[in-house]
Amino acid sequence: MESLNIKILKATSNLEEVREVQNVIYKTWLATYPNKKLGITKKDINDRFKSKLTEEALIKKTKNISNYQKGKIVLVAKDRNKVIGICSTTKYPEFNQLEAIYILPKYQNRGIGNSFWEKAQKYINLNKNTIVHMSTYNEQAKKFYRSLGFKDTGKQWKNKRFAMKSGAIIPETEMILKGKGKG
Repeated sequence: MESLNIKILKATSNLEEVREVQNVIYKTWLATYPNKKLGITKKDINDRFKSKLTEEALIKKTKNISNYQKGKIVLVAKDRNKVIGICSTTKYPEFNQLEAIYILPKYQNRGIGNSFWEKAQKYINLNKNTIVHMSTYNEQAKKFYRSLGFKDTGKQWKNKRFAMKSGAIIPETEMILKGKGKG
């Protein structure tokens, strides 16, 4: 296995970095979410990302990153200056939300997710609960979050924002990591 030179950094609004981040999300979705049982195909994923990978969409995303609300942080993992993963969290008044950890498939299971979580904790309120929503069928993600101490809340739903062009929807599950204090 090749040696890695991973750095975890705050994301920038640099257009090339935004392009790389969107590419990581796209490739991770393509490797993770096609599911015969749910009727989700690679074509569904490609259709979903077609508009998100245009130059216009990427430029808009650079502006969004510049204007993130207080409490939101996006981290990138870089291997020799190439983005190979992203992590997004938001600190709300009542709780924290770990919104996403996406790592290119060939870099998974190499400690990068743990490094993201370690760094992300510096930006959230550890006294409050942290929730994460993920695909109900993503067993690899569930195993990872359990290793961090998250527990399944039993909540499951289908959100139309994860509907594919074909009509199939990625079902979601919630996990929670209890905060260390009252606040």
